[in-house]
Amino acid sequence: MITGFLHLGGLRTALYNYIFAKKHQGTFILRVEDTDQNRVVPGAAEGIEDMLDWAGIPPDESPRRGGSFGPYQQSQRLDLYRRASDALLESGAAYRCFCTPQRLELLKKEALRSQQTPRYDNRCRDLTPTEVSEKVARGLGWVVRFRLERGVQPFRDLVYGWSRHEVADVEGDPVILKGDGFPTYHLANVVDDHYMGISHVLRGTEWLTSTSKHLLLYKAFGWDPPQFGHLPLLLNKDGGKLSKRQGDIFVESFAQDGFLPEALLDIVTNCGSGFAEKQMGRTLEELILQFEIGRVTTHSALLDLESLPEFNRIHLTRHIENEGLRQELIRELRLLVEHVYGDQQVDQEVLEKEYMERVLLLRKGHISLLKNLVSSDYSYLWVRPSVSREQLQTISAEVDEIGKLVLGLMRRQAAGLTVEELNRDLRSLQKQTKETKYSSMMQLLRLALSGQQHGPSVAEMMVTLGPQEVCGRIHKALSS
Repeated sequence: MITGFLHLGGLRTALYNYIFAKKHQGTFILRVEDTDQNRVVPGAAEGIEDMLDWAGIPPDESPRRGGSFGPYQQSQRLDLYRRASDALLESGAAYRCFCTPQRLELLKKEALRSQQTPRYDNRCRDLTPTEVSEKVARGLGWVVRFRLERGVQPFRDLVYGWSRHEVADVEGDPVILKGDGFPTYHLANVVDDHYMGISHVLRGTEWLTSTSKHLLLYKAFGWDPPQFGHLPLLLNKDGGKLSKRQGDIFVESFAQDGFLPEALLDIVTNCGSGFAEKQMGRTLEELILQFEIGRVTTHSALLDLESLPEFNRIHLTRHIENEGLRQELIRELRLLVEHVYGDQQVDQEVLEKEYMERVLLLRKGHISLLKNLVSSDYSYLWVRPSVSREQLQTISAEVDEIGKLVLGLMRRQAAGLTVEELNRDLRSLQKQTKETKYSSMMQLLRLALSGQQHGPSVAEMMVTLGPQEVCGRIHKALSS
């Protein structure tokens, strides 16, 4: 039911359906269930399809893409549901109910007062055709209810195994067509699954107890049902329910925060089941290859969102290592730099592809999100620092000597700088000073190059900035 935007639980359900469909050369269908008009959020259906596209699991058939069994929006299929409801009325499998909302509310309150589960008392089930005609003639409002019968057949769930729920013993006859002409979930999904040729349904475990009810509807229509598989709940790592009110479980918020879709797909499958083993860093292709529906357990999946940055670090590293994906990261990084540092003095050279590529390759494995590179720790990459000679002299009186040594090193190492070689060379340079310790020399160079007292190693800074920029910053600091 589209009552809001896509959250992690919905993404997990969609992902398992996608994986299952692709594993078996099937079709992944997105159907918009908007029959409860009071709960429909404008733009939510489009947002869900946007997020499925972003996640890399686009539906094969959907409201946007179309398909052979459309329309894919239930509010556009009302005539189909009405005809199905009429067929059940004609066969006697359903009946018109004239009970008012006020009466139903009193039934509910009375049941709660008696500490019983609220249920409809089937009052209108045995109305005669004459009584029904009289009530219709008087203009009384009505809904259509389905007659629940005892003796439901057990069914084999793809996850939970053999299951059976004698629904007639625990609930009243359910409404299948409301007074506004819209169907309830029960009728709409049974009708749509039949006419759309759905062979398999993977959905949340909260629908497991309703499946026997749905199978009674299939029987009443004379239709063969699809195979059902119910996925265990996705919970917080402490076993609590993921709360939509937190706002941070919506897929859109993760996308806006810069997380890669692969990281989200990886974490929601890694905390669940359906695979031979837990393994960080799986790609979608690997998930499809390894998935087996028989491996999905009935245990709830505990999601530890605190580990999401680590999942993202793994997938971001893979993106950086891939030539094509790296070019996309360079474009994104350029936009981030312009957005964060656009009002400061940013030299156009730092926006060039070669420079940004060097930054990405050097920080590969060290960052969890691309936006980490525009944090204050990395501001030296994009904006030249303002450091005075006096500041450097508070660290060491041998400022000029150290400066000359490093400038000479840069001229000798103009090409092919590596972090390992620079670390070795810087230690050699320190031995040529009279009284400056290695740690002090690194502190001095770090300040001259970045204006900061912490961050990546000095050698990494120098390799990233390049010989020309290193020399320029040292000259500037010594002459200011």
